[in-house]
Amino acid sequence: MDWLQVVVLAIVQGISEFLPVSSSAHLILVPVLTDWQDQGLAFDVALHLGSLSAVIIYFRQEIWQMVVSSLAAISGKGVNEDARLALWVTLATIPVGIIGLLLHDVISHYMRSTLIIGFSLIGFGLLLGYADWRKQGTRSEYQLRLKDVLIIGGAQALALIPGTSRSGITITAALMVGMSREGAARFSFLLSIPVIVLAGGLEAIGLVNASHSIDWIAMLMGTLLSGVSAYLCIHYFLVIIKKLGMQPFVIYRVLFGAWLLWFFHF
Repeated sequence: MDWLQVVVLAIVQGISEFLPVSSSAHLILVPVLTDWQDQGLAFDVALHLGSLSAVIIYFRQEIWQMVVSSLAAISGKGVNEDARLALWVTLATIPVGIIGLLLHDVISHYMRSTLIIGFSLIGFGLLLGYADWRKQGTRSEYQLRLKDVLIIGGAQALALIPGTSRSGITITAALMVGMSREGAARFSFLLSIPVIVLAGGLEAIGLVNASHSIDWIAMLMGTLLSGVSAYLCIHYFLVIIKKLGMQPFVIYRVLFGAWLLWFFHF
């Protein structure tokens, strides 16, 4: 890979991984608009590692408290809000983990069409707009109930449909159950940690069975750029939604989805 390809792919991955705009929809455009060859599994793993590092660093204090409190709860010292949040993140990950493992090949081979991505961008984008437009909730990620977690976890499984956006659908479900915009976004970001680990793990398994040579410098640069762009994305997204809500992303999704449908199918 040349350096321009490394930079573009890393930044697109880092930003679109956490914005409610669908990373699959954006990454599919790269080979269409350029003559670049497929970057390979090794580079995909590197980009996921960068995104994972960014969210862990950004929420390092919350994650540390969740780990410490979970260990304390296991040892019989009681369950506090941090241990409960860790449990909620785990439970909400189960549906997407099971369905992703069962249907991974079906989704990767039969559902990555621009038609599905275009309609998913528009349909789930409008749903996000409705959830954000209706009466604003006030609950944070620490005030979730089991019913809320099951709804959000079930919704997250829909993100396996290309164009849906994992962050978009989880934020939509969280808003619908009465969470605040910031609380919904923060819980969505915490949910991304086990999901990225699962996705990166699947790619790493494929990498073990591959025999391609690895460009370690490109991988290191991709990891770094993906991580920095993802960290900045998380930070500024939380700032933007406090002032503007989700509507700018809804408008972008609808316009982008309509353009994809027009460009590829009309």
